[in-house]
Amino acid sequence: MARQPVLLLLITTFIGGLVGGMLGEWLSLSGELHAQKTNSVNAEEFLLIDQNGRARAGLGLDPNGEVGLVLTSRDGSTTLALSPDGLVAVKLTDRSGRVLWSAP
Repeated sequence: MARQPVLLLLITTFIGGLVGGMLGEWLSLSGELHAQKTNSVNAEEFLLIDQNGRARAGLGLDPNGEVGLVLTSRDGSTTLALSPDGLVAVKLTDRSGRVLWSAP
């Protein structure tokens, strides 16, 4: 008689663990928007920082979802911006934001 409650407990524990594991796997997969490749890095923004902590280059998306690459000179006086989604694809500006050169 003592073996039946123990056997019932073992079977219940096994089934509960199996169902819980499957449910946990299903919940963790349902939160993913897409599968991530094992040899890739996904981010909304990448920054290249110099030794002083200043961002010298950045690749990312603006609030409108347009992609852009920004490169800044060592002294911060000029910025080169590339954005295939914008009206101007390539733009060179000075520190004040004045456009020095641009190309459509």
